[in-house]
Amino acid sequence: MATGGKRFREATSLLEKGQEYSPSEAVSIARKTATAKFDETVELHLRTGADPRHADQAVRGVSPLPHGVGKPVRVVVFCQGEAITAAEAAGADFIGDEDLIKKIEGGWTDFDVSIATPDMMGKVGKLGRVLGRKGLMPNPRTGTVVPPDDVPRAVEDVKKGRVEYRLDKDSLIHVVIGRASFDDEQLLDNLTELMDNIVRARPNGIKGQFIRSAYLTTTMGPSIPMEVASATELKVE
Repeated sequence: MATGGKRFREATSLLEKGQEYSPSEAVSIARKTATAKFDETVELHLRTGADPRHADQAVRGVSPLPHGVGKPVRVVVFCQGEAITAAEAAGADFIGDEDLIKKIEGGWTDFDVSIATPDMMGKVGKLGRVLGRKGLMPNPRTGTVVPPDDVPRAVEDVKKGRVEYRLDKDSLIHVVIGRASFDDEQLLDNLTELMDNIVRARPNGIKGQFIRSAYLTTTMGPSIPMEVASATELKVE
C-alpha cells in the first residue's frame, strides 16, 4: 500500500534504505526534498540518552544561528524607565509594563521571544500560565532576563537569529535550523553552531551515549538520518 502523496514518495526516493548521511549530505538532500510551493522549514531532531525525569539530566539552552532562522523575529520587552528607550533603539517590537502584561493576560501572544529586566519578573511571573506553555516566558537560563543596561544586546542577539533547544518528555530535541531557501553552506553553518552548543551543554548526570540518533527534515519531507559521530563532531572554528 502506498504511503504519503506523490510528492512525498518522490522525496523519499532520494534516500537509500538503511543509509546514514554525513551532515553536508543530509543538508543537500533536505533541500532537494523541499518541493512545496512555500519556503519549507528545515529542522533538526535528536534522540538523546538523557532522562527528563531527573533534574541533573535536563538539557536546555540557546544557540545563535549565523544565518538566522529565515523569518523576522518579533520581540517583546518587559521593562521600565530608561530601559524603554534602550529597547526601542535596539529594535524591540513591543515594549511595556502593566499595560503589556494585561494585554497578554487577555490572550495576546503575537510574538516570538520575550525579554524582561529582573525588576519586572515579579509582575511578569503571573503570566506563567499563558507564556510558560508556549515557551515564551523570560528565563535567565535562556538569556532573556537581563539587567536594564544589557537590554540592547539581548534584543539585538534575538533579532539576529537564535533558537532555543530543550529536552521533551520523550528525551527528544526538536529545533529549527533554517529554511529550504538557504544554500547548503548556510544550513551547514547553522547546523554546526547548533550541534556544537548542544554537545557542549551535555549535563553531567547523563551516563553513556548522549546523542543516539540525529535526523534532518523539512516541513513536508521525509526524515533524513545523519551519522551520529559526524554530527556530534561538528565544531565552530
